[in-house]
Amino acid sequence: MAADDPTAARNGEDTRLRDFAERTERRVRDSADDLRARAQQYYDDGRIRLDEAQTYLVERVKERPIAATLTAVGAGVLIGLLMAGGRRR
Repeated sequence: MAADDPTAARNGEDTRLRDFAERTERRVRDSADDLRARAQQYYDDGRIRLDEAQTYLVERVKERPIAATLTAVGAGVLIGLLMAGGRRR
């Protein structure tokens, strides 16, 4: 009659539930570690690309400072007009 013992059944269920929780926790932890590693790689790649873009822009500005200045002023004026245009009625 040990099979009809509710305490033994409850202990078996507790053990299965604990095992399931531990497996789930391991899977979540492994997934989080994988995600963290991928995010770090994306961050590093992005930082490298930004550094390359900055180097490229600095070189272009040094080659043609007047054209770069006029381009920046023109972009600023355009952005200013677009922003001011939303305020007019």
